Amino acid sequence: MLSKKNFAFLAAFLVQLFYGVTFTFANDVIDGGYIKPYGFILLRLLGATTLFWIFSFLAPKEKIAPKDFLIFVVAAFFGVVLNMLTFFKGLSYTTPIHASVIMVVVPILVLIMSAIILKEKVTSLKITGVVLGLSGALVLTLYGKSAVATDNIVLGNFLVFINAVSYSIYIIIIKQLTSKYHPFTFIKWLFLFGLLMVIPFGYSELSTVQWATFEPYTYFSVGFVIIAATFGTYILNPLALRELKASTVSMFLYLQPVIAGIFAIMMGSDALDTTKVIAAILIFIGVYLVSKPNKPVKTA
Repeated sequence: MLSKKNFAFLAAFLVQLFYGVTFTFANDVIDGGYIKPYGFILLRLLGATTLFWIFSFLAPKEKIAPKDFLIFVVAAFFGVVLNMLTFFKGLSYTTPIHASVIMVVVPILVLIMSAIILKEKVTSLKITGVVLGLSGALVLTLYGKSAVATDNIVLGNFLVFINAVSYSIYIIIIKQLTSKYHPFTFIKWLFLFGLLMVIPFGYSELSTVQWATFEPYTYFSVGFVIIAATFGTYILNPLALRELKASTVSMFLYLQPVIAGIFAIMMGSDALDTTKVIAAILIFIGVYLVSKPNKPVKTA
């Protein structure tokens, strides 16, 4: 039987596995013209919110402190609304490999925010890592290309970068909730608030979906995004954060471009090129430098 710590590691890995393959599934549905980005997000939230409320009976009965509802709303905005709106819209303009590589800057962003918000010490080595990592993201954004003529790589990568910033803020916010409430307790409210905020953006697009045009692969892709990449990941992430540090959980993002790249190439949705490889190397070196622990200060 897995220990709590090992289960946390498994949960963190599964989150990245689900996210990694979702880049291709979501990209194929959106680029195939089956559902527009905001309509897909609303469908995703409708399905996931329903699942969270149905399964919430498994959670212990907990009373939410009134002051925490404001945290829920803020977390819903960054972790659900802004996060998903920018990701799906960005994915409609860029490619799975581009998007997954951009997402690896999250640990770097967490470091920057920790230095600003938590006043944590930042070493020159970590500053170098930040510069290299963000340089890689910039290279990918300015010089990356797509095989799809209608793609707008610069805009798409910028939107995915905003998604990464939003997700980083979300990770920091929910860390204080994971030790206070059961995941089902706060996530069902998180998604309900998020759903209400997304309805104005996605209603018109969802209402025009031609369901009769869906193929079996389309239904599977949509179902996977709702059940595994949303319901599953938003449950597994808090479970991982209960036993692991936020910085440790964010390090599992290194796996995302590897999984996304292999899967996208296998599915024929994307391909490697020199620009992507150079950008990935810069970002990985940057994240490695950022993740190196500070040397303890020697005392006499």
